[in-house]
Amino acid sequence: MRNCTIFKLSNGIRVVHQQITTTNIVHCGIFLGIGSRDENPANQGIAHFWEHMGFKGTKKRTSLDIIESLDSIGGELNAFTDKEKVVFYASVRDQYFERAVDVLTDITFQSTFPKNEIQKERSVILEEMAMYFDSPDDSLQDELEAVIFRNHPMGMNILGNEETVRSFRKKDFVSFFADHADNRNIVFSCIGNISLSEVERMAKKYLERRPAFKSTLKRKKFSAYDRREKVIQRGVKQSRCAIGRDAYPLFNENRIPFYLMSNILGGPGMNSRLSLSVREKYGLVYAIDAHYLSYSDTGMFAIYFGTEPKQVKKCMALIRKEMDKLADKRLRPYELASAKEQIKGQLALSEENNLGLMIMMGRAVIDFGRVPQIEEVFDKIDQVTSLSLQQVANEMFDEEKLSYLLMEPTLK
Repeated sequence: MRNCTIFKLSNGIRVVHQQITTTNIVHCGIFLGIGSRDENPANQGIAHFWEHMGFKGTKKRTSLDIIESLDSIGGELNAFTDKEKVVFYASVRDQYFERAVDVLTDITFQSTFPKNEIQKERSVILEEMAMYFDSPDDSLQDELEAVIFRNHPMGMNILGNEETVRSFRKKDFVSFFADHADNRNIVFSCIGNISLSEVERMAKKYLERRPAFKSTLKRKKFSAYDRREKVIQRGVKQSRCAIGRDAYPLFNENRIPFYLMSNILGGPGMNSRLSLSVREKYGLVYAIDAHYLSYSDTGMFAIYFGTEPKQVKKCMALIRKEMDKLADKRLRPYELASAKEQIKGQLALSEENNLGLMIMMGRAVIDFGRVPQIEEVFDKIDQVTSLSLQQVANEMFDEEKLSYLLMEPTLK
């Protein structure tokens, strides 16, 4: 049973807190409902670049001050950007909770974007992009997203491209944040041995300083998916393959059944259908996974694997066979019960990680306005029937709707 408390500050920012008395570490973060999908082709990559610039100087801290602020006490300060969110977060001993909140609010809301730091960080991000393209497993998902979400911001690379990254100036960061940072979509999440009264005091002291702001900008919804096939060449030894399509959004009633179905097909367990067939029975891959990501108005389903170029067709045939089995035949009662217990165990284990739990809480408040109890999630899983699983398998595994991406070794 989660003991989360959610309250709203006078400026519209929400706070979610859970006290855990058995730890001396506090994890906290500021979640902004801004992501790469809020960009356009001309400023692609600005959300990620802006996240980097949060660490490069504020009105009262230099970049070195920011680095030293939590590192010097053995804490951690980090951030990430995804399609729909930018998150700054910290982990410290609970006696340094106020310092963490001070630093987080400072780098989130008071960045000054020094010109010399923009130039340095531009070089860092260009190196990050080069490193990313050297890692086929990292770039494969982004390449597939570009195929599935073609001509939409959801399909743009979070890192941006060389042209846009080289173009950004201080005014671009200032205007992007000013236009999108709606207080109604800002959440402070905290977990640790900190009392609710102390969290309220810190939130009012540091977060309530921000003036109230409501953005009038609207996200461009995604609705025009078309099946595509694409082959690209890279300097790889194996062929990297991805199969995918658009999928159910966050509030769709089929989200939980399809999450369970994706786990059965290619989840993290070694007993997934794809792992048992393509890896264990035939030895064609080292790893094969199926993923389902849900967003506010769409989602993405994908299967990823790498194999010898001559084995690609056989792997594809085996994957198709496993999808057809799930679409053609309902799970037997013991198979359904086992699949449910497996996914519930995975969810329960994930809650043992307090940092991950803090991030889940922040995401949930932005997405749903609440943090669902794990028992509530288990109840929804228990309500899934073999018929509903078969129905989503027939819809989502339709051969006519699946896109294919093949990353082949460069021809010599």
